[in-house]
Amino acid sequence: MLCAPAREQWASYQCVSVRPALKSNPMKTYVILLRGVTPSGKNKVPMAELRVALGEAGLTDVRTYIQSGNVIAKSRLDHPEVRRSVHAAIEHSLGADITVITRSPEQIRRVMGRNPFPGAVASRVYFSLLASPPAPRLLHELRKIAFSPDAVKVVGLTIYTLYATKHSDSRFNNNYFERKLKVSATTRNFNTMSRLVELSASTMPSHEAGSSGPS
Repeated sequence: MLCAPAREQWASYQCVSVRPALKSNPMKTYVILLRGVTPSGKNKVPMAELRVALGEAGLTDVRTYIQSGNVIAKSRLDHPEVRRSVHAAIEHSLGADITVITRSPEQIRRVMGRNPFPGAVASRVYFSLLASPPAPRLLHELRKIAFSPDAVKVVGLTIYTLYATKHSDSRFNNNYFERKLKVSATTRNFNTMSRLVELSASTMPSHEAGSSGPS
């Protein structure tokens, strides 16, 4: 149970549970992506402490990959509830206010399968995963931008970017896309995405293999 100051003047604290009981729901595997995790500062999230916090919040089989905020875990909750639980657990246990984006293993595989730059050098391909669908008008405006010498394609809830040189050399980064589309996003490179496909597949129950949803 987490407690925070309530907005109403007559209540001093508002408490929410980060461990809802939904035993009737099937256990599902989630790829949980944290935005803007840093090794120090206000968004510092040590992976060992993160695994403990998420386990205490009710997630099971919690695993992390490298230090940039990539989690594979299981839960009976649905996507919005997982995001809320993870956010609350991190804020309560680690003191960080982190945007949380979730995808199913099938959605992560689909993101990789839709890569519009299959023949490109892998180290130059990046994937920006959106937290929610952007407004059509903003998406239309983004698609009109001349990104050359880089190349940008939007497919579903993913922005694919092929950088002419290095990711760090370009202004077309995660912050840029968030400003243009007015939605939260988090970006991963090709190697990280490939590894998340492998890790999530190794823990995915057979009934999830045909799961659907936006990607």
